[in-house]
Amino acid sequence: MSARNKVCFIGAGPGDPELITLKGRRLLDAADVVIYAGSLVNPRLLDGLRAELHDSSGMTLDETNALIRKSHKKGKLIVRLHTGDTSFYSAISEQLERLRELNIPYEVIPGVSSASAGAAALGQELTIPEISQTVIFTRMEGRTPVPDKERLGELAKHKASMVIFLSVGMLEKVRDELLQGYSADTPVVVIEKASWPEQKVVKGTLNDIVNIVKNASIKKTALIYIGEALKASEGQLKKESKLYDKDFKHGCRK
Repeated sequence: MSARNKVCFIGAGPGDPELITLKGRRLLDAADVVIYAGSLVNPRLLDGLRAELHDSSGMTLDETNALIRKSHKKGKLIVRLHTGDTSFYSAISEQLERLRELNIPYEVIPGVSSASAGAAALGQELTIPEISQTVIFTRMEGRTPVPDKERLGELAKHKASMVIFLSVGMLEKVRDELLQGYSADTPVVVIEKASWPEQKVVKGTLNDIVNIVKNASIKKTALIYIGEALKASEGQLKKESKLYDKDFKHGCRK
């Protein structure tokens, strides 16, 4: 079997076509077949490709799997192009299970998450010393169920920094759940299409974010950030890490 005859699952990044990894770009350029999430992947990533292109937005798992099997039998290098990073909310697990059953080799190439792109747009980190050293990535229960122990109301009790995916269309319910742990004046930021040219950022608190988002006409493809750490992009928190403290000694600095 040729080293090329495999499936490469690539995280395409959050939208900006330059936020794909060098390895992901190289494999994309070399691919014979590209199956991409058409409703989400920036079409500029597909410009100039030599590959046979297939938009998976209207396909089922069985249909994409059949296309992969057919292409693999022909000895093709297949790229399955997903948005963001492949490690969460990418729906690759069920695809990998099918490939293992068929003994088709695969490789997973990570990407830049939209969560990272959103924090970069704010010009800050989400872990601030003495304020929050934990970031929770989660989502509101919708058509995909969420375990009871991971409901937003339960997670909110940690008062950590939180990034909520796939939930802006249920923002009132999100707010009500979050109020079980966070105070009403906790900062909230909603970022639509992080890193895209049409990126939109709105800021508020749990108390007023629903109306702010409604007035901004944000209905989907947006992330919700919450936590006291968000104050870092608005002012001076005076909370510094030990890493560069002049009195902090470690292996690289005596």
